[in-house]
Amino acid sequence: PGIQGYASVVSGYLDDCTCDVETIDKFNNYRLFPRLQKLLESDYFRYYKVNLRKPCPFWNDINQCGRRDCAVKPCHSDEVPDGIKSASYKYSKEANLLEECEQAERLGAVDESLSEETQKAVLQWTKHDDSSDSFCEVDDIQSPDAEYVDLLLNPERYTGYKGPDAWRIWSVIYEENCFKPQTIQRPLASGQGKHKENTFYSWLEGLCVEKRAFYRLISGLHASINVHLSARYLLQDNWLEKKWGHNVTEFQQRFDGVLTEGEGPRRLKNLYFLYLIELRALSKVLPFFERPDFQLFTGNKVQDVENKELLLEILHEVKSFPLHFDENSFFAGDKNEAHKLKEDFRLHFRNISRIMDCVGCFKCRLWGKLQTQGLGTALKILFSEKLIANMPESGPSYEFQLTRQEIVSLFNAFGRISTSVRELENFRHLLQNVH
Repeated sequence: PGIQGYASVVSGYLDDCTCDVETIDKFNNYRLFPRLQKLLESDYFRYYKVNLRKPCPFWNDINQCGRRDCAVKPCHSDEVPDGIKSASYKYSKEANLLEECEQAERLGAVDESLSEETQKAVLQWTKHDDSSDSFCEVDDIQSPDAEYVDLLLNPERYTGYKGPDAWRIWSVIYEENCFKPQTIQRPLASGQGKHKENTFYSWLEGLCVEKRAFYRLISGLHASINVHLSARYLLQDNWLEKKWGHNVTEFQQRFDGVLTEGEGPRRLKNLYFLYLIELRALSKVLPFFERPDFQLFTGNKVQDVENKELLLEILHEVKSFPLHFDENSFFAGDKNEAHKLKEDFRLHFRNISRIMDCVGCFKCRLWGKLQTQGLGTALKILFSEKLIANMPESGPSYEFQLTRQEIVSLFNAFGRISTSVRELENFRHLLQNVH
């Protein structure tokens, strides 16, 4: 097994798309990835507020991982820029005038030179409750249990979290939330065999394009996470040092065409499909970030201006991609049926976001929550009636909003997928050296 099974299969066109693997590789690895990494290292994007103490809503016997590498180190309050702590405040529709005044005072205390117009704009960005439009069950970031985490100091990598608990999470996601009947078994879910693969994929191809896409998105997210774990694997652990790096054997066990009976390359194609979905969302939301009153507000004026320029540069690059996914192929046809399907799609994904609170490893839970919220935000952008209704003429109106949490998760989640695509090139080179 090895390079033949891998390289020859993961190439060419993707299902339900007009795009191919090679176009994405070239675009991502050389035009997008370096600039995106620079953006994600900035203060605005490195601090993410999350509640890692929410109880699992589905079962009680959750085993907390006791491994050192599973721990997440939250930030002390004084480590997070004041501007971020103020601008991430989230209103509900019931927020009254008094609360607005209190918020304006807090913003003024952070930077008294902010114009009244800018203060109102920051309030406007955060004053909404999009629960009916949201694809995610989001944390209450005002909860005492919600804490800021520095994503750069808590990187996603292999922690040793595996076995029945980890398997249970993905099993529940696939078996109960991917529109899959119990009688149809997923390939390699239990046992081997070509018959299962043929039965499963004939069933999958028989689904409508939306339900097929839902499975591919979840499979792509799973594949992306497994690429990260293989690329940042704990290779050496002794009292002298820990060494993290590429584990080619681990990668092959998860993705090699022969070892996985053809399933691994399918997973990697689903990763590329996920890339296209999130890339399209970024291109579509460009007018939201182009608004002159929008800032990546941290309180550091010079950095905020530079980061917005870099953000827009990245988004214009994204918009130039020649083979964007066409989301108009989704939820078309009969209006009532389309509405019901969209609602089913949304509720299934919200359920998956809740399952992330059942992950026993806190570092895995952190990145799982961030990546599902990021994908949920991308889906909100693609299918929000508020955005669709206002896009053609003058860009999104103030009815369409994104919180700072959504913005940070959207770009970091895409950053993870972009990193996965870049790591696939590294593994190609490593496999060629092996063989």
